[in-house]
Amino acid sequence: MEGKKILVAFPVEEEDRLTLEEAAPGCQFRFAKSDPGLGRFESLVPGEPLTQELADWGEIILGNVPAGLLHGREDLLWLQTNSAGVEAYVKPGVLAPGTLLTNATGAYGLAISEHMLGVLLSLMKNLELYRDAQKEGAWQSQGPVDSLWGATVLVLGMGDIGGEFGRRCKALGAKVIGVRRSPRACPDYAQEVHTLEDLDQLLPQADVVAVTLPGTEATRGLLGREQFAAMKQGAYLLNVGRGFIVDTEALCDALESGRLGGAGLDVTDPEPLPPEHRLWRIPRAVVTPHISGFYHLKETHRRIVNICAENLEKFGRGQPLRNLVDFSTGYRQSPRQ
Repeated sequence: MEGKKILVAFPVEEEDRLTLEEAAPGCQFRFAKSDPGLGRFESLVPGEPLTQELADWGEIILGNVPAGLLHGREDLLWLQTNSAGVEAYVKPGVLAPGTLLTNATGAYGLAISEHMLGVLLSLMKNLELYRDAQKEGAWQSQGPVDSLWGATVLVLGMGDIGGEFGRRCKALGAKVIGVRRSPRACPDYAQEVHTLEDLDQLLPQADVVAVTLPGTEATRGLLGREQFAAMKQGAYLLNVGRGFIVDTEALCDALESGRLGGAGLDVTDPEPLPPEHRLWRIPRAVVTPHISGFYHLKETHRRIVNICAENLEKFGRGQPLRNLVDFSTGYRQSPRQ
């Protein structure tokens, strides 16, 4: 590890810089200029413009550099993303065979699960309709409401985000059914666990379908007209995975027809969602611009820094890295791998 060149390509403060440098003593660090975007960084470490030269300098890169700057370099030892999704980096030619890829799974569960819960309760209690009525000065009932107590919540994807959301739903009295890519033991927050092959038979049972799956070719178009037709009348859909997992036009039709009770979408297809798209104007749709994670909650950023520091220490000791990604699936490898 001594003398390795480490490029940090996400915003860090002075305290974070010290944490990273202490995790990799004797290494050279350079910092790319980052736009924090949220004003949450009081002592941002100044950085250099992220050029091809700077990207090529790093033997280890911490952060999501544009995939086009990587061009399959054989001297890039390891890329640690500051995101949970890594679809841009598992494409052929982006990373050379032998380059390690790790993600930031474990950093986002708190922020995104709370966002999901907030949006779901807003939909169940008609709060988005009351907000619309408030703008018109309309003092009137918006009709009956639903509850998470006694509801069946189908969570597609049981990683950090899906697990945190499932725990919160269980705490509020819901029955949680989990769906994952491969068979695994049932966690304490779920009553059942299935694989994606069982999806069609599970959809009619669910009052809430929550999508936390990563964006892969296996999940593209997973929920379309056939699936919406199979869902309970008045069920709710949440999507914080990737927009292309859901057929947007089919979803709009299901919302406008009243088939679904509402949808909370932090990701869309297309993304960004064009201003003229009809989804914006569907009263029972709550659309947010892919902001449930990022650094809106400062704790998320702290967790990312800690994951990077932990993995720097592991790399220096020659130990297996946390959140190592399997290139064949695009998923994080399970601990038993």
